[in-house]
Amino acid sequence: MNLKIFVLTIATFTAGLIELIIGGVLPSIADDLNVSLSTAGQLITIFALVYAVSGPVLLALTAKIERKRLYIWSMLVFTLGSLLAFWSPDYNILFISRIINAISGSLIVTLSLTIAVKIVPENFRARVIGIISMGVSSSIVLGVPLGVLAQDFFGWRVLFLIIAILTLVAMVTVQLFLGRIPSDNMVPLKTQLRSLKSTKIISAHLVTTLALAGHYTMYAYFTPFMETMLHLDTYWISAAYFVFGLSAVSGGLFGGILADKAGAAKSILIVVSTFIVVMFILPVSTANLYVFALVTILWGILSWAISPAQQSYLIQNAPESSDIQQSFTFSSIQIGIAIGSALGGVVITKAESITSNAWVGGILMCAALLCAIYSLSRQGLYLAPKQAGQSREA
Repeated sequence: MNLKIFVLTIATFTAGLIELIIGGVLPSIADDLNVSLSTAGQLITIFALVYAVSGPVLLALTAKIERKRLYIWSMLVFTLGSLLAFWSPDYNILFISRIINAISGSLIVTLSLTIAVKIVPENFRARVIGIISMGVSSSIVLGVPLGVLAQDFFGWRVLFLIIAILTLVAMVTVQLFLGRIPSDNMVPLKTQLRSLKSTKIISAHLVTTLALAGHYTMYAYFTPFMETMLHLDTYWISAAYFVFGLSAVSGGLFGGILADKAGAAKSILIVVSTFIVVMFILPVSTANLYVFALVTILWGILSWAISPAQQSYLIQNAPESSDIQQSFTFSSIQIGIAIGSALGGVVITKAESITSNAWVGGILMCAALLCAIYSLSRQGLYLAPKQAGQSREA
């Protein structure tokens, strides 16, 4: 692997850890801070919303800043946010720390991706996006299951201290191994936003939003789901998260290879269609632990398989605004997470069974498939590469 890609993947790992680890310890946070489970779930929602807005805006505002220096400063702010979460005496302070981490984390991940696709050949773009995505999905493998176990011995707060230390290690790694990266002559944000006037592009982003919303309607409350449906203890829940996370890591790479081999459009249809099936059979699979394990593995693979195909599809159809499209994709992911986690909390409060979260998630996946079909049926925003420079509206 290209050393720079490896360094960028490490950076995304630390950024992903802060967002994803909290899902496994929501019940503990709710009990410790005397709030409801659905209120604790809003810590995921606020992170996602702030991340979604700050990503593309900060990418444009910081376009003239040398990339490595921006990386280091982003990591420093990220470290301070993690330490604030570790210290937080109440829910409000923890809420503020999530905002700080979301702002800095959005820059870390977005910079990782936009730099990565520029230092590899074009035919490896989808694959390298998958590798960068593995940085985030790897945090599920190591962070969430270990977090579930660690909180039993040390409490949930120490998890944020560990993340702060890991971020400092990542800062040193970036300083040592990542060379100076000049800023780009980025197209103004207002100009790049015009690409969203295309129904082909906007519906493509809706695929990501709806798919992640469907996923997080269930995943944000996976711990209480397993406690309720399978009566698992802490160790088995940690094992389930580990299996899910390991599958997610392979899913990012699998999605990139699939997009390179079968094409981005076909890959999107395959992944979303399979995701629909998984969401609807997930509650039924709990009747047998082995079946549940197999479904969880497939669920984990699909959760990160869609990102490389979506990114590749947008780069192909909106090449002149590829940087901002990549940022918008991560914003779409975060909006989906925000919608899913918030909706999941409402469903838990209103419905009689937590299995309803999976049904609602499946319905959102169906909407994602319809958006994908619509986007694929629209005329391209841009002409073929050999005719670059001549664009047309969809």
